[in-house]
Amino acid sequence: MLDAFFKLKEQGTSVRTEVIAGITTFLTMAYIIFVNPEILSTTGMDRNAVFVATCLAAALGSLIMGLVARWPIGMAPGMGLNAFFAFTVVATMGFTWQQALGAVFISGCIFLLLTVTGVRSWLIAGIPHSMRSAIAAGIGLFLGIIALKSSGIVVASPATLVTLGSLKETGTLLAILGFFIIAALDVLKVRGAILIGILVITALSIALGVSKFGGVISMPPSILPTFLQLDLVGAMHAGLVHVILVFVLVEVFDATGTLIGVAKRAGLIQPDKPNRLGRALLADSSAILAGSLLGTSSTTAYVESVSGVQAGGRTGLTAIVIAILFLAALFFSPLAGSVPVYATAPALLYVACLMMRELLEVEWDDITEAAPAALTALMMPFTYSIANGLAFGFISYCALKTLTGRPQQVHLATWLVAVLFVVRFAFFSGG
Repeated sequence: MLDAFFKLKEQGTSVRTEVIAGITTFLTMAYIIFVNPEILSTTGMDRNAVFVATCLAAALGSLIMGLVARWPIGMAPGMGLNAFFAFTVVATMGFTWQQALGAVFISGCIFLLLTVTGVRSWLIAGIPHSMRSAIAAGIGLFLGIIALKSSGIVVASPATLVTLGSLKETGTLLAILGFFIIAALDVLKVRGAILIGILVITALSIALGVSKFGGVISMPPSILPTFLQLDLVGAMHAGLVHVILVFVLVEVFDATGTLIGVAKRAGLIQPDKPNRLGRALLADSSAILAGSLLGTSSTTAYVESVSGVQAGGRTGLTAIVIAILFLAALFFSPLAGSVPVYATAPALLYVACLMMRELLEVEWDDITEAAPAALTALMMPFTYSIANGLAFGFISYCALKTLTGRPQQVHLATWLVAVLFVVRFAFFSGG
């Protein structure tokens, strides 16, 4: 039955191989069940409920991906947008987390509409490659400054805005050690390097008395504090329009880039042959809607799925295994509650480092491509907002192309996004 549904033999795989691939991918992306509650709980959301929502959103998203698209790709709340949700939309702009969840839901509806109508393809084709790369790198820088700040490595300074924190604090030293452990394990190709790093630092933190041990296994906590708590009416606030735009843009770029990248590695997308990319994007947008209802930020495809593909995963059975493992993770809520910020910060910092590689794809020889890309990446951490980075990038791209006599090189989609951000700056303040 499994062979008939997933066409295992046709894809040159087996149930055993798919199970191993699913376990492999889960180990590389399981860190999100510790990191996401840590980030979103800063908004006032119940940490235990966010933990459950994260596990369920990842399980449901992976299940949809496995059954609808039948691709070996894991889904979970995305890094970057969870930080934007918590530290920009709620902490900086002052909106409630319920309104932010409403904005995530609306962005999921728009993403679904763009996918069904085919507009998504037009939008992707219209955004310059350098800008897409800069967005990923900028989100990496944004995660980086959050990690450095939360670990105490970087602190505020009235003279220079930021400066080096005390490197004698136990928590800060643990965060630094965690980063080296994760990086070293990843270089040595140890599966689940980030997860292992988090657990090692958590154990050391507990042993040194920096954090308390809450146990390992228990029945899953209640999800009710976040379940169906989104505020759709509040999300219609004019000040959230550009936030929804940012959610949509990043969701579309992240999902499309990750899905195509992983699928090509698995041999699932070949020239002049039909593929299931449309179904995969449909699964991605559906997962965003489900995640917002459960109580978490945007759910998306994980590039860590490449590890499962390298282990032989070729079908949706790999994604089904990932979903089952995320459901099993629900029973580890006490362990998740024991993880201190000093254990999740190095994970954030390492993910930030990996995302910085995207800068290699920028056309640095063409200043009309390079300058907007640089502004996009730089403005995200320095204004503590992905939205501002996108705004400066798109507006400067259109401006430089026009001022150098090349407005015809700017796609209508880029003009549209730039105009929307200009309107935002002209008529709406804050954030």
